[in-house]
Amino acid sequence: MTRVSVIVEGPTERSFVQQILAPFLCPVGVYMSAIILGVPGHKGGRTSYARVKKDVLRQLSQDRVAYCSTMFDFCGLGKGFPGTPLPSNLANVDKVIHLERAMKDDIIAHAPDLRPDVRFIPYLQLHEYEALLFSDPEAFATGISQPHLAGQLRNIRQMFPTPEDIDDSPTDAPSKRILRLCRSYNKVLDGTRAAGAVGVSAMQHECLHFRDWLDSLRRTPTG
Repeated sequence: MTRVSVIVEGPTERSFVQQILAPFLCPVGVYMSAIILGVPGHKGGRTSYARVKKDVLRQLSQDRVAYCSTMFDFCGLGKGFPGTPLPSNLANVDKVIHLERAMKDDIIAHAPDLRPDVRFIPYLQLHEYEALLFSDPEAFATGISQPHLAGQLRNIRQMFPTPEDIDDSPTDAPSKRILRLCRSYNKVLDGTRAAGAVGVSAMQHECLHFRDWLDSLRRTPTG
């Protein structure tokens, strides 16, 4: 079995990794655990690269057999990330691919002895975790006990090529769109229930960058 520690930005992503992704990947020999960014007393918050790099190096050095990954929202990234400022000609998913490669190259250059070329699998979401829930609007609505919202959620989904493309402006991010429809929406509790209803299979079918991340995790050697 391959152990993968995923550094996440908050409780929503931790719940998603541990309650949804871990059971999905366990049958193929990938055991996932989630760690919120930062040290005790300073967990979560702005994802500056200095904090991310420190946590990634800590995880790689503490267990030299396990893998390390990340799960951060592109729209919430803080300062200092390698690869920034982004080239002006990059479209949506190419932005996060560019940053992921830059992060990996930087970790490799800093600590090649920890084998980050193999053991570090960075992942950034375009744009927010909630975008994944639009992979199946009907299941999403049922998962948050608001089946009457299925049509409105479907309309949002159909405005974009993929759920991952649902934009990240301050007023139109996926979570903001959800809150306008359902003011009682709770990111951790409702988000996890909705993710369970939508299912990882639907997410990876609709969200290709998310699927590429899971494929990378599935390709890690087990032993």
